[in-house]
Amino acid sequence: MSGKDPITSGEELTLWAIRLSIALYVAAVALWLNREKPGFARPARACWAGACLCFLVHVLLAFHFHHAWSHAEALKETARRTGELTGSSSGSGIYLNYLMAVVWAADAVWWLRDPAGYESRPPAIEIPVHAFFAFMFFNAVVVFGEGLLRGAGAVASVILVAMFMYGQFKPKAFPPTA
Repeated sequence: MSGKDPITSGEELTLWAIRLSIALYVAAVALWLNREKPGFARPARACWAGACLCFLVHVLLAFHFHHAWSHAEALKETARRTGELTGSSSGSGIYLNYLMAVVWAADAVWWLRDPAGYESRPPAIEIPVHAFFAFMFFNAVVVFGEGLLRGAGAVASVILVAMFMYGQFKPKAFPPTA
């Protein structure tokens, strides 16, 4: 790390915003995966909206402290970081982050403004949104994450996939009831 103070340089604020977003995202998805249980909706909705808000704050802090409000600088840094980790210096991931910000904000607002409509939305909307977010989450914490975040992200990914699979293929009651 450079000689800058991590607080005034915004490094810690930017990291903590995304860490909180990730924690709230995991909580929201875990609650969502248990949506047949009574009382899931309010805490899931709060975690989802909070995670989205923290993600948006993270993006704003990153642009303010790290990219001087320059898309070109963010694109260059994304390409550099991607090149370090994958060998392919593509900055296209920045566009996926922009897409995520727009989709997540719209999704969170929808759930806050129209809970009944949101919770009864068709799978053709729900599945692609959650698949995209799962892809972004996994890449953010496991592929691009470091240290404890990477380990915690890998564990959270396994747990969420197991919860999803269990929900999809729940064992039938035995003996079957007529």
